[in-house]
Amino acid sequence: MIHYHGIPLSGGNEVTIRVMAGRHVFATFADPAPLAAVADMCSTFALDNGAFSHWKRGQPVDWEKYYLWVGECRAAPGFDWAVIPDVINGTEQENDDLLGAWPFPRHEGVPVWHLHESLDRLRRLASEWPRIALGSSGSWSTVGNADWWGRINSAMSAICADGRPICKIHGLRMLSPAVFTHIPFSSADSTNVARTLGFDSRWKGTYQPGTKVGKGVVLAERIESHQSPSCWRRRDVHIQNVLF
Repeated sequence: MIHYHGIPLSGGNEVTIRVMAGRHVFATFADPAPLAAVADMCSTFALDNGAFSHWKRGQPVDWEKYYLWVGECRAAPGFDWAVIPDVINGTEQENDDLLGAWPFPRHEGVPVWHLHESLDRLRRLASEWPRIALGSSGSWSTVGNADWWGRINSAMSAICADGRPICKIHGLRMLSPAVFTHIPFSSADSTNVARTLGFDSRWKGTYQPGTKVGKGVVLAERIESHQSPSCWRRRDVHIQNVLF
């Protein structure tokens, strides 16, 4: 699977460039500036529409500006795909309307199935799009708790044939080994590196890295040393979502 690391990292562009050089980056429309610094240094990048960040702030998203940003970024050799606009905790019709407005080829867009939406919509998206993204929402907004795993069980059972997903699956905010090592993802993202980089109190011992760059490299390599399974196997136990 592809491990997409959210940017920016604390420490500014220099730290972000040095840690993300040669890696896969997940850039967000909520803070698009850092992508310009790393687009030529990273391996590939995908674009997040910023809906979750704007929703947390109580701000609307200007989708026309997002389309313009995607249009500029998709010309870069490292561009992989972009998350299609979605409404967090919105209705299925609202999100279907946004799918219909997507102005780029389907292989460049990834629709989001929110966990509070129906399994029928999930099956439809999986059968119509080459890649879909799973987004935690509603009663299942906390990634990794027991209720969340119960919903994932239902979702994966709906779109897997003999344990194999019928399309590629991306896990939004799911780049924790405690999560992605149990789900047959093609890719996943999170800001684990960006957030944990500044927690100096969690770095202890004689051989701890002395710089933010060193810490970032250690964190990224720790995540990338794990992979997702090739087949889905139902989870019947609660798995703690921890990185360390």
